[in-house]
Amino acid sequence: MVLNVSDLTVTRGGVPVLEGVRFALAPGEVLLLRGPNGIGKTTLLRTIAGLQKPLEGQVACAPDAIAYGAHADGLKTVLTVAENLEFWAGVYGGSGIEPALAAFDIAALRDRPAQNLSAGQKRRLGLARLLVTGRPVWALDEPTVSLDTSAVQLFADAVKAHCDGGGAALIATHIDLGFAARELDVAQFRAVPRETGGFDEAFL
Repeated sequence: MVLNVSDLTVTRGGVPVLEGVRFALAPGEVLLLRGPNGIGKTTLLRTIAGLQKPLEGQVACAPDAIAYGAHADGLKTVLTVAENLEFWAGVYGGSGIEPALAAFDIAALRDRPAQNLSAGQKRRLGLARLLVTGRPVWALDEPTVSLDTSAVQLFADAVKAHCDGGGAALIATHIDLGFAARELDVAQFRAVPRETGGFDEAFL
């Protein structure tokens, strides 16, 4: 397994939102996180990626194994498309940027400043960063926002290629990505409100 989550309780604003979360992710596997908006998918992904600590439970994976893709594209707007990818390749110690440019069909935009890209182009560039990280586990939060149908297919192809190469992906999404994947409804882990008792209840 490249990722093993056991008995995880995650919090938002100090309040548990999901508890007892457990699953494992094997090389070559895609796991789709399903559930209504606000259930805690983003909080779960942030916790798994190490951006916040769990209240309880464990996330077991190799050090620096996870590349996290959030709602924000994570771009430096004054840099060109190529310069953005070169920057992130340098941060992660990844390889060349040409495969990433090709995978998301942005090679023709390589010299354009990120601030001059459309919303969909920015999203494709943000996702292309995943390919230069060299990290085996992709943890992605609604990655297809702002993408049209053809760009969603590019993303799906990139995920499949990553997994065919031994990587794995954990993706929170509401859409059908067009390939077979295991699904996990996180609503089953909705946290039960905890008793606080006494005076403090008036301020929760």
